[in-house]
Amino acid sequence: MKTFSATPADIDKKWIIIDAEGVVLGRLASIVAMRLRGKHKPSFTPHMDMGDNVIVINADKVQMTGKKREEHFYWHTGHPGGIKSRTKQQILEGAHPERVVYQAVKRMLPGNRLSRQQMTNLRIYAGAQHPHEAQAPEVLDVKSMNKKNTRS
Repeated sequence: MKTFSATPADIDKKWIIIDAEGVVLGRLASIVAMRLRGKHKPSFTPHMDMGDNVIVINADKVQMTGKKREEHFYWHTGHPGGIKSRTKQQILEGAHPERVVYQAVKRMLPGNRLSRQQMTNLRIYAGAQHPHEAQAPEVLDVKSMNKKNTRS
């Protein structure tokens, strides 16, 4: 039997919607990264973009365990002495709380061109509203997958 290798004609992309309210950040990011890569499909091919389009809503209501809300995100401006940081709590309370989920998913994917292409299939919204009703996304209930996925 020959090993199956998907071609662009074999790829079937679905639309998935995930409600992040009350879900633990790392567990959510792990499931989203798996869906973006397409590893949940039996026809997974590592060099093809065969993952689903994922919509994450209520990203501002994501949960974290322990003292992870006080952990810092660091970045550098490119200028001497230009290192900056913000805590996850500050980002979640700021203007763009979806960036916490975006960075968590991005860091669970390999750092290559294909992963950057797959990240374009991810849409994250802070509230419950999204403009993708026309795609008829399927609901993926992350909370019911495992009791550890939620935090009260």
